[in-house]
Amino acid sequence: MTDTATAPDVRGATKPGTKPARPFFSSGPCAKPPGWDASKLASQSLGRSHRSKLGKQRLQYCIDLMRELLGLPDTHRIGIVPGSDTGAFEMAMWTMLGARPVTALAWESFGEGWVTDAVKQLKIDPTVIRADYGQLPDLGAIDWSNDVLFTWNGTTSGVRVPNADFIPADREGLSFADATSGVFAYDIDWAKIDVATFSWQKVLGGEGAHGVLILGPRAVERLESYTPAWPLPKVFRLVSKGKLAEGVFKGETINTPSMLAVEDAIFSLEWAKGLGERGLIARSDANAAALDRIVEARDWLGHLAADPATRSKTSVCLTVEGADEAFIKTMAGLLEKEGAAFDVAGYRDAPPGLRIWCGATVDTTDIEALGPWLDWAYATAKAA
Repeated sequence: MTDTATAPDVRGATKPGTKPARPFFSSGPCAKPPGWDASKLASQSLGRSHRSKLGKQRLQYCIDLMRELLGLPDTHRIGIVPGSDTGAFEMAMWTMLGARPVTALAWESFGEGWVTDAVKQLKIDPTVIRADYGQLPDLGAIDWSNDVLFTWNGTTSGVRVPNADFIPADREGLSFADATSGVFAYDIDWAKIDVATFSWQKVLGGEGAHGVLILGPRAVERLESYTPAWPLPKVFRLVSKGKLAEGVFKGETINTPSMLAVEDAIFSLEWAKGLGERGLIARSDANAAALDRIVEARDWLGHLAADPATRSKTSVCLTVEGADEAFIKTMAGLLEKEGAAFDVAGYRDAPPGLRIWCGATVDTTDIEALGPWLDWAYATAKAA
């Protein structure tokens, strides 16, 4: 933490004496890992073709690190694809949906985005099970003879599924998990997941633009046995001559990747490997617990997700008493101007509030130092 002079604000609120050392609380792109510096990134692959021997080696190494860290079984493929998590999930939807009826779960903006794609673009008329921001839909209402789309952790609502118990082992349809704020932060039962997507920019604190697509054996079977009725853009094509394009899952990306972004991801993954998946989860848990203590000590602050069992431990969404969008904008602006907290306003489609990233790349001491600054920003905004 860094010190700053304690000085009374002209409106009566007093600035805290200590700032978070790393005030990066954005929910994407998220804070870099502790100790990160651009000069520490390997650079031998830069300026080289991603199809060179070295380029393929580095891409495969990145895939191998993700597999090891996630404890992913050999039955599941991992591919690096374009378009961040959104591109990866849309790739899965466009290549595999249409073989069965579809159920889509929506309780925040990205889940609603998949509903929009299914209804307006693919025109497959899915069954939609919705819940308001802060709530989780009835998972017991899902018909698993359908393909099912869901977000593991709702980044914009702060609501997550509690575990994979709601997914039956004998399901007929495929499970599609948008897991971008969930991987590396929760235990995921990979036997229950047929398709998962994420991006490096979340729990790993990596750069954007690239997505990760994980396919279980049932998803591979779908790809090799089913051809969608609609045309597929080149960047979505995962099958060649009726067989999975295995090269995509061995470092031969569909389009040109940024090797700088890949090297940045490798740095984060090597840092994470030193902690192990359990260590990453423990850091997120500790950060979420520290933020819980801040909320519990303040009457004006609350959780958008009321149920702790389904409350996110990464993208934690908070309510602020009496706050509208303009008030939240003022609070966030005050914090940014002081260098005390960056990018903490809630998502634009969510109810007005704050959103604090508590993933593993954030230090708990910085969460703890944030509390007094929230007090100051709230008091100063109220007095304005």
